[in-house]
Amino acid sequence: MRMLWNHPAGPKTIHFWAPTFKWGISIANIADMQRPAELVSYPQQCAITATGLIWSRFSTQITPVNYNLLAVNAFMAVTGIYQLQRKVRHDMAQRE
Repeated sequence: MRMLWNHPAGPKTIHFWAPTFKWGISIANIADMQRPAELVSYPQQCAITATGLIWSRFSTQITPVNYNLLAVNAFMAVTGIYQLQRKVRHDMAQRE
């Protein structure tokens, strides 16, 4: 526990708390999967996906590697891509 507590990206730093609170966005995106696909927003999901991809890359380039930041952003990218594919499938089905 002492190693975690004293880690440069541990609970005593913003490098721990910022990604921890960012999990709320991913959890909200999971909750939105229960909403009808026609209510999914392209701009919102593109922003979530892009943010996830960009910051996932960034989190691997900093020292020390912040695995909490990597995990939350990878998860954001995955949930954003899933929501986008739901919206695209719905829109394509409406055209038929």
